[in-house]
Amino acid sequence: MANILIKGGTVVDGKLTPAYRADVRIAGDRIAEIGPDLAPRGDERVVDATGCHVTPGFIEAHTHFDATMWWQDDLNPLPGYGATTIVMGNCGFSCAPISDDKAATQEVINIFSFFEDIAKEPFVSELPWDWRKWSEYKASLTSKVRIPLNYAAYVGHIAIRLAVMGLDAWERTATPLEIERMCELLDDALAAGALGLSTNLLDHDGDDRPVPTMLADDAEYSALFDVLDRYPGSAVQVIIDTFMRMTGPDMVARMGRLLEGKNVRMQWAGLPTLDFQKPVLPSLQVLHDGFKAAGKDYWTAYTHVSPTNTLSLTKSLIFAQSNDYAWHEVVLAETDEEKARLLADPEWRARARESWDTQAWGHSPMNRPDDLLLRNSDNGAGPINLSLSDYMKQAGIAHRSDAMADWVLKNGVKSTIHMAPFPMNEELVIELIRDPMSVGNVSDAGAHAQMFCGPGENMLLFTYYVREGKISIEEAVHVQTGKLAKHFNLKGRGVLEVGAPADVTVFHLDEIERRDERKEFDVPDGKGGITWRYTRDPAPMRLTLVNGEATFDGGEPTGKRPGAFLRPQSDAAYSMAAE
Repeated sequence: MANILIKGGTVVDGKLTPAYRADVRIAGDRIAEIGPDLAPRGDERVVDATGCHVTPGFIEAHTHFDATMWWQDDLNPLPGYGATTIVMGNCGFSCAPISDDKAATQEVINIFSFFEDIAKEPFVSELPWDWRKWSEYKASLTSKVRIPLNYAAYVGHIAIRLAVMGLDAWERTATPLEIERMCELLDDALAAGALGLSTNLLDHDGDDRPVPTMLADDAEYSALFDVLDRYPGSAVQVIIDTFMRMTGPDMVARMGRLLEGKNVRMQWAGLPTLDFQKPVLPSLQVLHDGFKAAGKDYWTAYTHVSPTNTLSLTKSLIFAQSNDYAWHEVVLAETDEEKARLLADPEWRARARESWDTQAWGHSPMNRPDDLLLRNSDNGAGPINLSLSDYMKQAGIAHRSDAMADWVLKNGVKSTIHMAPFPMNEELVIELIRDPMSVGNVSDAGAHAQMFCGPGENMLLFTYYVREGKISIEEAVHVQTGKLAKHFNLKGRGVLEVGAPADVTVFHLDEIERRDERKEFDVPDGKGGITWRYTRDPAPMRLTLVNGEATFDGGEPTGKRPGAFLRPQSDAAYSMAAE
């Protein structure tokens, strides 16, 4: 590990301090000195940061690398985007705990695969599954996997329910004895350094079943929250529905009521920033403002990037999550021949038209044909680079479902259709960037890798919001460094100050961009071959350091793996440091 002197840069310290010119000295894995005109020492590497910003490394607040880090241990392209820490175990999904019930463990895999669009095969071929409790998963992960970023994690409520109840977790509330066992598993995870519990009050699966946590009653949540209350600094993350059935306001109010009187931080996801979500915004805004006025430790998450997706008939949750189960039948069909047969079948086509007209959500892609872009033909037949609406006119096809089926049949069932971004409430995004009780830089990195590329979305905070004068450079850095470190109780992280861990990035504002997505064939398919995912070329950073070691340098990743497991540290408890 080299000692480093970063000279001539502009320091943005992650604490909203006005940017200032200073040099930064790194000694081993710590920041040793910050000041003007520091003299180089004989053993130091000197990095010229003239014209650059020197900031804390960026924290990715919402990722799903729980399993994928076992087979994609470079976490590409995150080092090239200045990221130094990931938070995983989100949305109620985690790889532990599990039980001896193989069917229940398979459900853990199925859930990740469906909701996060992660192929099932690598779960089986690449993970050792040599754990039952979350503490054992953590021990296996920290001993067997080396990655270039630090990582912290929630334990997933869905995994806990399946470990205790087996497949019954999908069907019913828990008994008192089952709740007691869930509490034991949560206690094990918190003692081992989990950030807290993540739960899910949003999702329905491909058979329209609500996820197991939606069957948890108040008694189950109260008992789990009592366990969290015993660990000062613990947190619960609650995923709510502002996308489909719009139950979010009721669920946030319910969680707030159940947490009353408990010393538990809540992150709820979150105040909606997309235009189609505006009907539920006022009631959620009232809740958020009321929580703040009452001094509650309840934080809203948000995204500064409008989601965009790729509709695929090979693997996609978009149809089911849009309440369109006719087209989801095609996704579930096992062979290309069966998919093509369905697309051509008059009876299926009639059901598909009816589904798009009467079942799919009004804001879904099915009802936005102007924003469905035909741009990826598998066989090159075309036409491409036009909207579904344009194709309807060109081909003389009256219904948008028939037109999409026709185009896919001509271009091959492995063809994909790109969904344009939803319009955003940009004014609200800027308000949330400045809100002291908000969690930003939510990207879903590690998931949906054949639909979009989450890593790198943090650059828009600089390349759009800062360059366009909408927020300051200090705000852009703060919302993905010091603010997030405070929220997750990652003491010392997210700030540039003497004695802090040397998670640092250096970049020139005129050089960085959120690069376009491109395909990378590096994902094991579980059959001895590989398949593809979306990634991006580096932004690039001039330098990214994790615990004092360069993970991105000279325009490319270094291949170093200095990342460490981080456990939360409140002022009152969690005496153990980063391991």
